[in-house]
Amino acid sequence: MNIHTAPLTALLFSMLNQTAAGTPLETAEFWQKNGKDSLHAAEQLTANQRFAKNVILFVGDGMGISTVTAARILEGQGKPNHRGGEENQLEFERFPYVALSKTYGANQQTPDSAPTMSAIITGVKTNEGVLSVSSEVNRKEKDLNVVNRYQVKTLLEQAEQHGLSTGVVTTARLTHATPAACYAHTSERDWESDAQLPADTAIGDIARQLVNFGYGNGLEVALGGGRSMFLPASQADPEDEGKTGGRKDGLDLTRQWLKQYPKAAYVYDKAGFDAVDPETTEHLLGLFERSHMEYEYDRPSDRGGEPSLSQMTEKAIDLLAKNPKGYFLMVEAGRIDLAHHAGNAFRALTDTIELSNAVRTAVNKTDAADTLIVVTADHSHTFTIAGYPERGNPILGLVKHPGAKNFALDKNGQPYTTLGYANGPGYRGPGKRPDLRSLDSAHPDFLQEAAVPLELETHAAEDVAIYATGPKAYLFHGVQEQSYIYQVMAHALQFKPGR
Repeated sequence: MNIHTAPLTALLFSMLNQTAAGTPLETAEFWQKNGKDSLHAAEQLTANQRFAKNVILFVGDGMGISTVTAARILEGQGKPNHRGGEENQLEFERFPYVALSKTYGANQQTPDSAPTMSAIITGVKTNEGVLSVSSEVNRKEKDLNVVNRYQVKTLLEQAEQHGLSTGVVTTARLTHATPAACYAHTSERDWESDAQLPADTAIGDIARQLVNFGYGNGLEVALGGGRSMFLPASQADPEDEGKTGGRKDGLDLTRQWLKQYPKAAYVYDKAGFDAVDPETTEHLLGLFERSHMEYEYDRPSDRGGEPSLSQMTEKAIDLLAKNPKGYFLMVEAGRIDLAHHAGNAFRALTDTIELSNAVRTAVNKTDAADTLIVVTADHSHTFTIAGYPERGNPILGLVKHPGAKNFALDKNGQPYTTLGYANGPGYRGPGKRPDLRSLDSAHPDFLQEAAVPLELETHAAEDVAIYATGPKAYLFHGVQEQSYIYQVMAHALQFKPGR
């Protein structure tokens, strides 16, 4: 794609330079009324002290606060009659209770997704690269007895033990760290199929742990990518011509899924997904890509078609809600993280907006009186919003100071973008920066500039936000250890830790 033209940026500037009819003037009276209205709404808040029938946990993988802010503005700038976009709110930002989560791991200051999601779903902080085992387990430990001795029960496993239905939805591989922490126990997050396992270990690979899940009557819903982890290398992929599965043991885990569960379904494309009737289906496995699912922006051009995160969330709720005892559902926007690693803000932000859409779907399909909805991130990224741009400046554009006719320039006389990364593949090198006026910084393929050259951008260590609504949501307050998220969800479902 050609990013040496600027149609999207020009369109955004054109939109922002038009004064929308009916847009309120932000006078002193406007802000006083805004503040009084917010104060009145806060005074009307009544904590829902009931216990929850259902819990839905949304995880924006890598969705730090700067990502939320930039996505909020980007979505707002696409709406009619906006005042600049900054005033917009994503769906989960409307939730009444907000707290901060400290994301460090047992042995990591800046964490990866394995220990962070393990903390969220088990209440126990642990080491880099391990899933739902305590910190006594070293990464790549091969002794199954050690892993079993120190495994810690997940909220999803507890839910199955208590007779609730359970589901895992993600736009990443279902065997990737965040979804895997819900149902698998292993010393290595990368042991996704037997092809990655060392020959001298009896620890089950993550895909097998999903299908062989031994709690209750098994997972009711598992939707995401990672098809190659479930199909044998001898089997042709149903969507990608010339490609096969990745398993070396000859197992077809999709066939095992269908065989072991009554009223089970396995789907790999949008047509199959749409045909699934939640009323007559008890166990649904959807594997829509060999690896990760498409970014939301690229999803319409996928050969086999893929459901959106919102559509998967809706289908999952419809299937799980049949259980009169309730359900636990984890929904991950997994590709926010992967776009940030690539230094690509456009796709990170548009996937964040789709997470907001999925949250709205859940809010509309559930009863706030009995369903606790929690939205958080496992960690942040080195993503920044800076440079003193004027109000309403296109968030993906070049910095222009308030009232200025021209773009702001750096010490070398070059313009620069509002969004950037502390490190990553967008590094141009000293004296090698292009004149960004000749590029389209709003193009989906544009890589924001990075200060330190790395093949992939890294995670960041600052706190991330927790947003909550529903029963016991008021317990999210202040600055908490990430493991506290589990405690609130378990308490809301009246589970005791580890039981």
